[in-house]
Amino acid sequence: MVPKGTRPGGAARDATPRRAIRDELLDAAAALLIQHGYRSVRMQDVADAVGVSRQTVYNEFGDKWGLAKALVLRRGDRYLDGVDEALNSSDDLFSAVAAAVEFTLTAAADDPFQKAILTGTGGDDLLPLLTTQAEPVVFAARARIVEHAARQWPEIAGAALPEIVDTAVRLTISHVVLPTEAPDVVARRIARVVIRYLGGPVPGGAEPTG
Repeated sequence: MVPKGTRPGGAARDATPRRAIRDELLDAAAALLIQHGYRSVRMQDVADAVGVSRQTVYNEFGDKWGLAKALVLRRGDRYLDGVDEALNSSDDLFSAVAAAVEFTLTAAADDPFQKAILTGTGGDDLLPLLTTQAEPVVFAARARIVEHAARQWPEIAGAALPEIVDTAVRLTISHVVLPTEAPDVVARRIARVVIRYLGGPVPGGAEPTG
């Protein structure tokens, strides 16, 4: 008989590296959340999907809220991979910032996991991770983008850079949570804020009309 929370080959599962198990648990939790909504997902469900004990899930994440935070942070890391590529897409700071913001907003709009947080059953329970308790997400994004920007545009490195990156990240997240206009419009608006804060010229045609 296979103990509850395990499946055949459990001994081999125990020998799987912790990072691989953690990733499998997060993959399973994300799929369950998208399908059933946050409130319906139990730690046991996640354990069963991977073939480990429920205690393994608790040991890894502490509790269900810890699992949710880990999910959001990992999703944020994946977004930041795309942001890195967008920032690399142009030597022009304005265009690069606009591309990074537009990528984030467009990807979020098409992301089933993001939709589950914003509109799914029990999604309101997770909204604090993108609003009042978003600091871990903001911190991770700020640190990574500041590092990238200072490397790609060393002339803007300094005290002002972390401040404007923090502002741009928070503005972008606010539009992820409550989109009001097309991603390209919002992206150019946030890029203008960044350029003006840093004291640089806004490219011709980037100014709003009317």
